[in-house]
Amino acid sequence: MNENSFFGDVCSFFDHAAQFTKHPAGLLDQIKACNSVYRFRFPIRRNNGSVEVIDAWRVEHSHHMSPTKGGIRYSEMVNEDEVMALAALMTYKCAIVNVPFGGAKGGIKINTKAYSIAELENITRRFTVELVKKNFIGPAIDVPAPDYGSGEREMSWIADTYYTMNPGALDAMGCVTGKPIALHGIQGRREATGRGVAIAIRECMSVTEDMERLGLSVGISGKRVIVQGLGNVGYHTAKFLAEMGAVIVGLCEVEGAIYNESGLDVEEVFAFRKENGSILDFPKAKQRFKDSGEGLEQDCDVLVPAALENQITADNVGAIKARIIAEAANGPTTPEAASAFTGRGGIIIPDMYCNAGGVTVSYFEWLKNLSHVAFGRMDKRYEENANLTLVNMVEQMTGVSLTQEQRTQVVKGASELELVNSGLEDTMVRSYHEIREIKQRIEGVKDLRTAAFVGAIDKVAVSYMNLGIWP
Repeated sequence: MNENSFFGDVCSFFDHAAQFTKHPAGLLDQIKACNSVYRFRFPIRRNNGSVEVIDAWRVEHSHHMSPTKGGIRYSEMVNEDEVMALAALMTYKCAIVNVPFGGAKGGIKINTKAYSIAELENITRRFTVELVKKNFIGPAIDVPAPDYGSGEREMSWIADTYYTMNPGALDAMGCVTGKPIALHGIQGRREATGRGVAIAIRECMSVTEDMERLGLSVGISGKRVIVQGLGNVGYHTAKFLAEMGAVIVGLCEVEGAIYNESGLDVEEVFAFRKENGSILDFPKAKQRFKDSGEGLEQDCDVLVPAALENQITADNVGAIKARIIAEAANGPTTPEAASAFTGRGGIIIPDMYCNAGGVTVSYFEWLKNLSHVAFGRMDKRYEENANLTLVNMVEQMTGVSLTQEQRTQVVKGASELELVNSGLEDTMVRSYHEIREIKQRIEGVKDLRTAAFVGAIDKVAVSYMNLGIWP
């Protein structure tokens, strides 16, 4: 294994954490290794009549629980090492937030901008056929989801292809998550990862002891944040942080970065980039950097890398001024950089917890698909009628009448979106304090990533032991 690889980085973090557990070496090797690596190639016919061969992968890292779960990345930079690393992170991520899946990941080596929509559909459907042929997809086997370069559209093609090849399969729509609402998706999935990142940062900054050590006041209000990446995750993270009272002082994209110590309006920047193709000429920016990496090095309290892996390395970590790094992307900080940053007192909110909002809500979508009923449909009206009866009784007994606005707020039953967001928030809050408790309890565990790995290893180990493989 190449120790400089992404998978090597994940294994390095794993090995460091494993020393704080008491599991036998053989069990640790089983947990760390990728169980199944499927590399395949398939031909497609382009619109101009030429034939092109596409490289693709699906990796199932751990079968300690079924199904396995993980996104499909569409990128010309994707490779086997990256897919293996992302699959491993998914295993640990699911364990950390108590979602009952094993980890998996997929990749298709293409530049999506170089293909028409019809060609992308052809590629996605053929990819799905290959997975079906090898039994690498199914609601009880392996459940893909969106990732970099893919979204609801691609997930709908996958679901339709799977159902076409499995006619009459009652739970077929549970073969993939991140689908459009009209195709049995779930409210809140699109923004789930970004919302989860924002909640993770909020929880981190709610701990008085930790913030005093960093020299920061408690709470997220007024804290200066730089976000790298204005894709789905970065955009929603910045949006929700701003709603919580944070000040977005910097935004970084592939074309460069912008900075304004007084704050940037995320919606305005996003709209400007959509219209002009770049953030660099945004009129309200005070500073502009053609090198996106320079944007990471500007003054802030929280840095949110929400793009790709290996963005913070030994070469630039010394210039990072943030005191908290919230890893919205997978693997944005190398082990050397992470050690240097935490060694000087900084806090890293690790990726496998920080960006777990997506898989958490994907779990809710999967449950919805298996139960064949939307959340809230059965009890929303009953809840509203019961609340209304209670309000009427209280008003009669006290003689105090609520305003129409107050009455509506009290009586209203929970919608699917509200239930999803409630479940997501509860998951992220509980998981953060569970990780922090491990860090506080185990001597020698000095950072949240190690604590998260320790917790994940313990949970996966228990699952394997329950299978009867280890005594």
